[in-house]
Amino acid sequence: MAEPLISLSGIRREYITGEDRLEVLKGLDLTIETGEMVAIMGASGSGKSTLMNILGLLDRPSSGSYRIRGRETSSLEGNELAALRREHFGFIFQRYHLLGELTARDNVEVPAVYAGTPREGRHKRARGLLQRLGLDGRADHRPGQLSGGQQQRVSIARALMNDGDVILADEPTGALDKRSGEEVLRILEELNAEGRTVIIVTHDAAVAARARRIIEISDGEIVGDRRTDGAPAAPPAPARTRDTRAGGRFGSLGEALRMALLAMNAHRMRAFLTMLGIIIGIASVVCVVALGEGSRQRVLSNISDLGTNTIEVFAGKSFGDVRSAKISTLVVADANALAGEPYVAAVTPTVSTSSVARYQSTEANALVNGVGAQYFLAKGTTLAAGRFFDADAVRTRSQDAVIDQNTATTLFGVDGDAIGKVIFLGSVPARVVGVAEPQQGGFGGNQNLSVFLPYTTVQTRIIGSQSLRSITVRVADDVSTDLAAQAITEFLEGRHGTKDFFILNTDDIRRAITSTTQTMTVLIAVIAVISLVVGGIGVMNIMLVSVSERVAEIGVRMAVGARRSDILQQFLIEAVLVCLIGGVLGIALALGFGAAFAQFQSNFSLIYSASSIVAAVVCSTAIGIAFGYLPAQRAAGLDPVEALARV
Repeated sequence: MAEPLISLSGIRREYITGEDRLEVLKGLDLTIETGEMVAIMGASGSGKSTLMNILGLLDRPSSGSYRIRGRETSSLEGNELAALRREHFGFIFQRYHLLGELTARDNVEVPAVYAGTPREGRHKRARGLLQRLGLDGRADHRPGQLSGGQQQRVSIARALMNDGDVILADEPTGALDKRSGEEVLRILEELNAEGRTVIIVTHDAAVAARARRIIEISDGEIVGDRRTDGAPAAPPAPARTRDTRAGGRFGSLGEALRMALLAMNAHRMRAFLTMLGIIIGIASVVCVVALGEGSRQRVLSNISDLGTNTIEVFAGKSFGDVRSAKISTLVVADANALAGEPYVAAVTPTVSTSSVARYQSTEANALVNGVGAQYFLAKGTTLAAGRFFDADAVRTRSQDAVIDQNTATTLFGVDGDAIGKVIFLGSVPARVVGVAEPQQGGFGGNQNLSVFLPYTTVQTRIIGSQSLRSITVRVADDVSTDLAAQAITEFLEGRHGTKDFFILNTDDIRRAITSTTQTMTVLIAVIAVISLVVGGIGVMNIMLVSVSERVAEIGVRMAVGARRSDILQQFLIEAVLVCLIGGVLGIALALGFGAAFAQFQSNFSLIYSASSIVAAVVCSTAIGIAFGYLPAQRAAGLDPVEALARV
């Protein structure tokens, strides 16, 4: 003898409420054969809905045996139960439970999506079912655009999508008018005539009378089981072919992505508010990194103006040494000797004095610097006009002068041409051969009026002394300035027999300033990262709220065959999408801010790096995974019967 389609033996269902135990089903025994049309009838609270949930594998009995075609269900895992729901059952709910963000066709296709049916096959079958049920002109309408009867027919089409053997209808006419209810019952009779087993749960005797068999339940026990016409059950239809490649995971990642996008589109404001924290956090991080890099480049540029890789050797023990002016052992011969060292790229003696610079009737105090021909190379000076003096000018004590932009403006006016003009430095005439671009002189020195002459000229014609104020050394690019400073110290100590000089390493200044800049950048970046984490927590909180709001949707998806992993995947993808889109918008906001900043600030700009942008995208994705997992796990952990009961 063949196994019955459904066999229940000693089914009990108990609920614990505080310290009380409520027994809803009390040892039910029931068999249903293939092709029957059965009505389970009873008053509210009789246990009929609980029985239906157990029959549909939405709930588990507390004890007893439930077999489907001889297969015991009590030992099945969640995915196996989902496969049975997906392949053998179709659910028709009283309140339709259609997904509001999907069209009628998309709602019908949901079971096939979880079954892994190819898209073209899904579309073709959904169109056929909707056409059969008189909804071919409404396929692209959303549930809110359909009447109650039309929504119930969409629900019936969804129940038929995977060509299940058993149709479970929970009060299918309860929310419909008489005409629509009659139409739904007619459709159920047609489905039964095709060989499907139809189980209707109802409290309406008129609805129950349309079934071939009526099972009455009261207070958790079966009190009646009779046939309405004495006729045998309808013969089963020939076996239907079913595309069970389904066993696939939520169809594909593309389908999961599409579902997530539809859900986000249906709740655009919530999605935007969710990603707002991510947008601000990512924009802050990218801007801070760009600001830090811009600051670093600006500092390096300013220090480059002071002299690239330069070391200054001064007489005395330090800047505060009161005897430094009396120390005359730093001489030109020291500079010439240093020029032969392998770590030196350029070297120049330096002397300086203050004098009054005069052109015609205009005069001003100026700093007169006696330097060598390599001074301008060592300091990285560039010309605005004219030329630099050369080694011949130093050797012949030429009175050629290079002046800075401040001096040119002061003596010759803003538009005046200084080249070739003769100025007086005290009583000494000098011909202007070049005008230098503005350059940092160190600690505000760029505000002084500066005139540069060959040091030989300044020594012999202006100050009358052969001692030097300092020696400027440009270190070779492939040599560490620290090692060069150590070598210079040892070299000069060997020449002088004592340390009567001190060294200013401009690279120390660069490192100190850039270190401070980097520290500030890190500090601000940490603050930005904190805001990013806060944004991630916001994502988690709103996704948790979203789970609470979408409990019914989750229950419906599970009822039509979604695995827990499918639900986990969908909500996780939604969280990642929210963070990823928020990250992209945050990057766009940061770039927009940089463009706007450049319009108002011409001498400083934010410098963006590709690595920071890629890191921002990776970071936003990681936040989506990290902070989206808990809500996704909570969604996946919902019990389908409890989820459906919260509607």
